Amino acid sequence: MPTTTTTIAQALARAQAQGLARIDAQMLLLHLLGRPVNDRAWLLTHDGDALAPHDGQRYTALCARRAGGEPVAYLTGQKEFWGLPLAVDARVLDPRPDTETLVAWALEVLQNQHAPRIADLGTGSGAIALALQHERRDASVLAVDASADALAVARANAERLGLPVRLQHGNWLASITGPFDAIVSNPPYIPAQDPHLAALTHEPLSALASGADGLADIRAIIAQAPRALAPGGWLLIEHGWDQAPAVQALLRAAGLAQVQGRNDLAGIARCSGGSMPVGLSPSVK
Repeated sequence: MPTTTTTIAQALARAQAQGLARIDAQMLLLHLLGRPVNDRAWLLTHDGDALAPHDGQRYTALCARRAGGEPVAYLTGQKEFWGLPLAVDARVLDPRPDTETLVAWALEVLQNQHAPRIADLGTGSGAIALALQHERRDASVLAVDASADALAVARANAERLGLPVRLQHGNWLASITGPFDAIVSNPPYIPAQDPHLAALTHEPLSALASGADGLADIRAIIAQAPRALAPGGWLLIEHGWDQAPAVQALLRAAGLAQVQGRNDLAGIARCSGGSMPVGLSPSVK
């Protein structure tokens, strides 16, 4: 019997019928076909093309994994962040577009700083550190992570992009002396018992959950930061949608000045920060 062929349009329609978002279905098919994942116009102009039987089977398997909750970035092995193509896998978090808010804020506070010294805590794939190094070629950027696996991913990204980010294994600022003109971090901030974690089982739990209220790691970073900040240096942290008041209270209690927040792409306060008062030197504890 002749083999029934499936066209690109039919394959995409079936994926969406299974519950996949249209853009996810398109990105997975483009990846499978060896096309750039943002080349959706190609799919439109080739929607009548037939898929090879083995490609159809592989696509069905990829869609099933996506329907099971695996991030598209893990299935394609790549994610664009700040315009940079990053390799990502299950060893690191899938970089979110909203985290670009933290990058933009850091660039803002450093715009008049010559050769700034920057630390990115919990770097994961290296997304934040690499974006900052890409924009500020004069900067000295240190990327820190407690996970050796994550550092391996970040190192590979840095080498492939040709960006001289330094990488160090460590727990936040515990083994870092500074001083830094900016310390940035997208740390774990989800409460350990939060029901939303059930939908994130494919991502590393250690990079997501942080104590009963989600603030354990943020407290540690804020407590350690004053000794590592240069006078006038900024600490900028991404946090949960409802955590801005608590995080900003912690920043003030640590003696930081100009405490304020920034909204993400949806207009929600998702980043908070403060600066080391000028005239005060960081004290090594």
